[in-house]
Amino acid sequence: MVDQCGGLSYISTLTSDVPTTTNAAYYAKILKALSQRRKLLLFASKLKDNAFDESHDIQKVIDEGEQSLSKLSNETAGSDNYYSIKDLITTTINDIEMRSTSGVKNGFETAYAPLDSITGGFKKQEFIIVGARPSIGKTAFALSLTLNMIVKKKYRVAFFSLEMSAASLMERLLTGHSRVDFSHIRKATLKNSEMSAIIDASSSLYEAELYIQDTPNMKLMELRAQARRMKLEHDIQVIFIDYIGLIDAEADARIPRHEQISIISRSLKQLARELDVPVVCLCQVGRQADGVEPKLSDLRDSGSIEQDADVVILLHRDVGKNRTDDEAERQKNNIQETKIIMAKNRNGETGVFSLAFVSNIVRFEEMEFSHKYVAGNNPNA
Repeated sequence: MVDQCGGLSYISTLTSDVPTTTNAAYYAKILKALSQRRKLLLFASKLKDNAFDESHDIQKVIDEGEQSLSKLSNETAGSDNYYSIKDLITTTINDIEMRSTSGVKNGFETAYAPLDSITGGFKKQEFIIVGARPSIGKTAFALSLTLNMIVKKKYRVAFFSLEMSAASLMERLLTGHSRVDFSHIRKATLKNSEMSAIIDASSSLYEAELYIQDTPNMKLMELRAQARRMKLEHDIQVIFIDYIGLIDAEADARIPRHEQISIISRSLKQLARELDVPVVCLCQVGRQADGVEPKLSDLRDSGSIEQDADVVILLHRDVGKNRTDDEAERQKNNIQETKIIMAKNRNGETGVFSLAFVSNIVRFEEMEFSHKYVAGNNPNA
């Protein structure tokens, strides 16, 4: 009989395969995953049936599907959704002590001293809005921040450009990093020294970790999926989006646009928390009269952005008759003083400071350094 069962040697090996309480947590995890898969399959089957049933309102099908999927997602997260105060106190104190003794910052610095002084850097899970009226330089500001972060700070950055192609962004990044006049690049009228500067800049940028997605009118869910993919594949640390008004909310066309923007802003805020990264999103502010600074309340027509944002940065520049003689003279030299208004900072102070927009290199600089790039004083000219 023993031989028919495989012999004593085989029987002795069976004891190693007996489940024990030692592995109970592991077995429970397997069972939970199988249960979640079964629920997901049931959800997908029901969603398919409802989508084929033309008697169901399609928007209601989508809404119910999103709610069910969100509920399943929360169940999947399990006990990670809440913390005891004992655990929080311990981890928080340890984090504070570590930063105090090591000097390590808990935010991603922008390399603009006045901005970092106010914010302490962009924090993980923050939803940050950069707003300005048209032609003030929102994209240039975002690209300047990006350049500082990928070159000076060596951060891993994702840039979603819904307005401009990746090739156009690359030209701007090269002109900003090389300090070669942008018009010379666009017109292909480069001197040898300028071409050398561009090649040097490209070598530096080649080593940087920047990932650009330039699909126009990108759908919200596609953007979220791409961001998750970049986080998974490249462990990105900061996300820039240019800009919120060009994102397709995939909502019923009858829903007013400001309500669609609310859907988008809430979703991007959730994305920041989910991926544990700061999400910096550009937003167009309605035109004011010349000289009138934008205010936080100017975002109220843009859905719930004002409420959703953790940080709101507004850009302002006098472009009309209110400019002083000094400002007019600086503009002749391609330097345009721009107010950076910290209109909201949920976890810190607000304030106002100035940066110089150096228009010929499409880059923002701190005011004391901007004189190096005025017309006729460019080392590459």
